[in-house]
Amino acid sequence: MLNKKTFSSFAKDRHKQFFGIVLLVALKEFISNPPITYSVKVRDTLTNRLAELEPISPPRINMFVCGPTVYDHAHIGHARTFVAFDIIARYLRYRGYDLFYIMNITDIDDKIIKKAREEESSWKTIARKYEASFLDDMEKLGLTAQITLFARATDYIDQMLKQIQQLIDNGYAYVTSSGVYYRVSKFERYGKLAKVNVEELQAGARVDIDSEKEDPRDFVLWKFRDPSDKYEPAWDSPWGPGRPGWHIEDTAITEANFGPQYDLHGGAIELIFPHHEAEIAQMEGASKKHPLVRYWLHTGLLNIGGEKMSKSLKNFISIKEALEQWGKNTIRMFIASAHYRNPIDYNPELLSSAKAKVERISRFLARLDSYDPSDNQEELQSKEIAHRLAKAKEEFIQAMDSDFNTPEALSSIFSLIRDLNKTLDEKPLTKQDILTIKQVLIHDLLWPLGIEIETREKTKDELTPKIMKLLIAIRQELRNKKDFQLSDMIRDELKAMGIHLEDKGSATTWRKIAPD
Repeated sequence: MLNKKTFSSFAKDRHKQFFGIVLLVALKEFISNPPITYSVKVRDTLTNRLAELEPISPPRINMFVCGPTVYDHAHIGHARTFVAFDIIARYLRYRGYDLFYIMNITDIDDKIIKKAREEESSWKTIARKYEASFLDDMEKLGLTAQITLFARATDYIDQMLKQIQQLIDNGYAYVTSSGVYYRVSKFERYGKLAKVNVEELQAGARVDIDSEKEDPRDFVLWKFRDPSDKYEPAWDSPWGPGRPGWHIEDTAITEANFGPQYDLHGGAIELIFPHHEAEIAQMEGASKKHPLVRYWLHTGLLNIGGEKMSKSLKNFISIKEALEQWGKNTIRMFIASAHYRNPIDYNPELLSSAKAKVERISRFLARLDSYDPSDNQEELQSKEIAHRLAKAKEEFIQAMDSDFNTPEALSSIFSLIRDLNKTLDEKPLTKQDILTIKQVLIHDLLWPLGIEIETREKTKDELTPKIMKLLIAIRQELRNKKDFQLSDMIRDELKAMGIHLEDKGSATTWRKIAPD
C-alpha cells in the first residue's frame, strides 16, 4: 500500500511521477466506471435452489463426476453427460478457478464379470479393453485435457476397506454370510437427495438377495467371493475374500483425493437414486461430517426419437458411431444447444441444426482468415468493434454464470457473428481489428464450449492484388471511354464473387465481402 509519505517520495523521480499520474488517472477511471463483476451460480439438486458457488477453499474447486462401467463401448448418453461436465470444467477454469476434476472408471462390477463369462475371458481383460475404447472416445470428443485424474476403482481397494471398517465401527454397517451391508435405517437423511419416501422404499425393496439382511433397503459394501465361479475375482479383506460393491468405489476415491467433503459432484440424473444417495450415506456415516458435497449437478436424460436409449429397442448408438457420422464439433454443439439439466432428443433434425451452427461459425472464421485488411480506418470504428466484443463477452458470461446456460451463451455468439458480418460488409477493418475479433471469438467464447474450428494465419495471395490491379485498370479505361455498361458488369460480377469495388474520384479501391 502507498501511504501519503511514500507516495511523495515516489513522485520525486520524474519517471515515477509520470507513472504516478497514470495510476491516479486509472483509479479515477475505475471509480467512475467500475468493472462489471459476476458470480457463478449453480442449481443444486439437493436443495433445488440456484445458489452462488462458494468453494470450501477458494479458488480451488474439487469436482467429481461419475464415469463409465467399462464392460462395453460407451454410448451417446455417456457423451451427453461427459461433454456437459467438460463445458462446466472449461468454464470454471476460464473464470479463474483452480479446478481439480476427477472421473472414476468402474473396472470391477457384475456387468464386467458377466461379459467375461460371455467371452470366456478375465474381468481385467474385459475392463482394460473397454477402458481403452472409452478413453479413445473421450480423446476424440476433446474431453481428456480437462480431467485431472481418471481413477480406476481397483486402484483404491485399500481405501474402500478402510472406509467399510469405519462404517462398521460407527454402527452403519454389518456382516452377513454373503458380504458387508450398509444399515440404511441408521442414516436419517437417506432419501433426501432423490426426494423419496424412505417408508415407501422399504415396502417396495427386494428381499430375495440375502435373507440375513436387517432391512430390504440395505445395500452391499463388500461381496464375498463365490468359490465355484472362476470368473469372480477377489481381494483379501478383514471379513473374507471378495470385491467391492458399486457405491463404495466412488466415496473411497473422493475421500482419498479430496477428503471427507468437497465442492461439486456431477453425474447423470438416473444416478441420483440409489447411487448418489448411497454415496452420501456412506461418507457421512464414516466421517460423521455433513455435507459430503456442497453442490450436486445432474444432467438430463438423452432419448432417441423420443424413446429412452436401450439395446433391447435397438436404438443404442455408440460414441464411435456418432463421431463417425457427425464429428466432434457437431456433437458438442448439439449437446450445448440444450441446458445440461434438461432432457435432450438425439434426432437427425437437431443434429443437422447443430451442424449448420458449426458451419456458420466456420464460414465466419474463414472470412476473417481471407479478409484483406485496410490501412486506413477511423479510430472510432475500432472502438465500436471493441465495445461490441465486450458486450458479447458480457452476455456470454452472464449466461454461463447462471447455472451454465449454454443455449443463451450460444445466442450471444451468433448475435455477435451476425453483427460483425454486417460490419465487414459495410466498413473496412484493420488487421488488428481482425486479430482481436478472432481472439475473443476463439479463446473467450468458443473455447469454454469446446468448439474447436481450425483457422489459419492470413497468408497474402500475391496473385490476387495483381489481378485486381489489372481489372481496376481495365474498368477505369472502360469508364474513360464511357462504356459504363461493361464497367458496371465487372463491378457486379466481382461483388457476386465477394469483392467490393469502391470508387472515390478517379481512384478505385477493393475489399473482400460476403459473396452475394
